[in-house]
Amino acid sequence: MNAIGELILVLDAGTTSTRAIVFDRNGAVRATAQRALTQHYPQPGWVEHDPREIWDLTLASARQVVTEAGGADRIAGIGITNQRETVVAWDRQTGEPLHRALVWQDRRTADVCAALREAGHEAGVQETTGLLLDPYFSATKMRWLIENEPAVRAAAATGRLALGTVETWLTFKLTGGAQISDASNASRTSLLPLTGASWDTGLCDFFGVPMAALGEVTDNAGMLGTTLAEHFGAPIAITGMAGDQQAATIGQGCLAPGETKATYGTGAFVLSNMGGAAPKSRHRLLGTVLCQIGGTRSYALEGSVFVAGSLIQWLRDAMGLISSTAETESLARSVPDSGGVVLVPALSGLGAPYWRPDARASITGMSFSTTRAHLVRAALEAMALQTCDLAEAFAGDGARWTSLRIDGGMSANDWIAQDLADMLDLPVERPDFVETTALGAAMLAGYGAGVFASLTEAAAEMRGRVRHFSAELADDVRQARLAAWQAALAER
Repeated sequence: MNAIGELILVLDAGTTSTRAIVFDRNGAVRATAQRALTQHYPQPGWVEHDPREIWDLTLASARQVVTEAGGADRIAGIGITNQRETVVAWDRQTGEPLHRALVWQDRRTADVCAALREAGHEAGVQETTGLLLDPYFSATKMRWLIENEPAVRAAAATGRLALGTVETWLTFKLTGGAQISDASNASRTSLLPLTGASWDTGLCDFFGVPMAALGEVTDNAGMLGTTLAEHFGAPIAITGMAGDQQAATIGQGCLAPGETKATYGTGAFVLSNMGGAAPKSRHRLLGTVLCQIGGTRSYALEGSVFVAGSLIQWLRDAMGLISSTAETESLARSVPDSGGVVLVPALSGLGAPYWRPDARASITGMSFSTTRAHLVRAALEAMALQTCDLAEAFAGDGARWTSLRIDGGMSANDWIAQDLADMLDLPVERPDFVETTALGAAMLAGYGAGVFASLTEAAAEMRGRVRHFSAELADDVRQARLAAWQAALAER
């Protein structure tokens, strides 16, 4: 058993569920709890979550695993990781939400972003923040809430409005009032300059967001806050925080420049560690803060795909083509290819490197010989094809991949892992423990709590075994698939 106070509690507030996991210093899971999060779709393109539900489910899950782990005095520190860009508005005096959270997938501000682009503002925003003008990011969601929801507007007028992403909301509730945002999450709002210590007055004015409603920008590891004793029976220090994709990058041990990971969860996100130089993309990729320790930042170049695992969920829940995600691998293996079917999964528009919120999904190449297996295989093939587009963009920005470390729920599918190696013509590495988002948050929290002397030591201790996949596909087959994909994209 571990000594008192060497376990690490991770709160993983994702898009479809919230989880609490207790790790030991060797990366072994001692306790876990997970609860599904309700998805609200008020109208096409709008996606919302209930902030009260996020908090209630997170707290319930955390209490469950703390009890199973032996109590609060067993926990050295809490790490928080979360769906990024999602915006919560609440009254800082009452602690109550003022509206449902606007989720990162929400596209309601597409017209606002388009107007700002047409007015010539995107280049300046990208130069300062590393981000493009897209409804994906937080600032235009914050503006929408202020302009369209009377309760939010009234709170802003009286100085009671608090705005933040999910980690800010959770720390506020856990601590009883602290309002903080770690640098990795803050860098996704469009309100933080990549090289600036805190929020920028000019950006806040440009997007119409009152700076007074935002929290303090903090490091990703250290003594970041302390929970109220009432939550777990005794106070526990919050010692690590990071947005989900940055946490997964750390969890994959991508701590040196050039090391690259891809997470296949609800969406698909590729990050390459760029070291201490803020990246500038010429191919519509994103510059983002990877990690800030002691006020010093490391950066990443990122490509974001909006639809990955959510496509499989759509095949199951909306289309009824499968009864479980586990079926997809056997169905893909049951046919030699997709039978000419190409599925472009633009169910929430197209992300990097296209950034077309107006694009819609399509299925082409069907005939009377098309079966359920062909459609499912085409859906899985779309994962590698989207990743190939990102690989080309990264190479154009001087960050060519030499290998790829994959994780996330979809990566557990051996067929997908092999298809990525085949289509990228690169070595692909997958850890046995694919939930590296939570693992990265544990590494940050362990370091911040003093369990480890460095992130490098944390990664060496906590990251487990890996499996390797090598390319086996003939080049002419690879090129034919890429050509069919590009033809399908051209029709969007």
